[in-house]
Amino acid sequence: MMKRDILSITDLSREDIYEILESAADLKEKRKSGESTEYLKNKSLGMIFEKSSTRTRVSFEVAMTDFGGHSLYLNPKDIQVGRGETIEDTAKTLSGYLHGLIARVMSHETVTKLANYSTIPVINALSDREHPCQILGDFMTIMEYKNRFKGIKFTWIGDGNNVCNSALLGSAIVDMEFTVACPKEYRPKTEFLEKAKFLGGKFKITDDPKIAAKDADIIYTDVWISMGDEAEQEKRLRDFASYQVNTKLLSFAKPDVMVMHCLPARRGLEITDEVMDGPNSAIFEQAENRLHSQKALILKLMG
Repeated sequence: MMKRDILSITDLSREDIYEILESAADLKEKRKSGESTEYLKNKSLGMIFEKSSTRTRVSFEVAMTDFGGHSLYLNPKDIQVGRGETIEDTAKTLSGYLHGLIARVMSHETVTKLANYSTIPVINALSDREHPCQILGDFMTIMEYKNRFKGIKFTWIGDGNNVCNSALLGSAIVDMEFTVACPKEYRPKTEFLEKAKFLGGKFKITDDPKIAAKDADIIYTDVWISMGDEAEQEKRLRDFASYQVNTKLLSFAKPDVMVMHCLPARRGLEITDEVMDGPNSAIFEQAENRLHSQKALILKLMG
């Protein structure tokens, strides 16, 4: 099978996404019924983590266990790349041992180099540019709740960050309407907007969260202070103070609006307890679906 890397959600076509979501739903059902799915027996997945992780690390490790395979957690401080070995040499070496590699990195350039110099599939498990694995889990959850993409109004409230970039591009691929509400200096970069436009995406950008929330089918938020932004904490807390997802904001959306958050959440900042734990929240189903969608992805690439 030809090697394939997933560094951006745009590395997947609409057909790929639907295939992955169908496979993910099947794998979820098999897991809940206790059916064996040892499809990757004797295969190993390497996992490079430059950033801390709960959902990404646990879901990939559990995925490989469910598949009868093996995962290896690779902290840069524990491998030679932390002592000066090049990413290129690391990629070539790991290709001789592993059947696949995921990388959660500070710079997107790192995961790009890993992909360029490896002979095994490489998956971007989060970079400063995108988080395609998150969006696959999100799309699985949307299909479970809404059973469609077309005609869905997907509203992002908050920082135009890496997850927002992938949501913007992914929405263009599956034909959802996408709206971003954020302060002007935190908007998604022009290159992502242009790419979404090239893909035929329908999107709007506003600095008014109430306008963005009007008639929304989905309201999605994320932390205001991402990993790496800690030095800007006080400024960001001021800038995003009016962008909280709370009961009042939900009143502008459709009654059955679906609330999403990629987690971890800072309760009381970007989202309130009553919304996060309320009847419209799909947040913890969304978190669980990271496991099933990523299982479908690695099975597609490594199976």
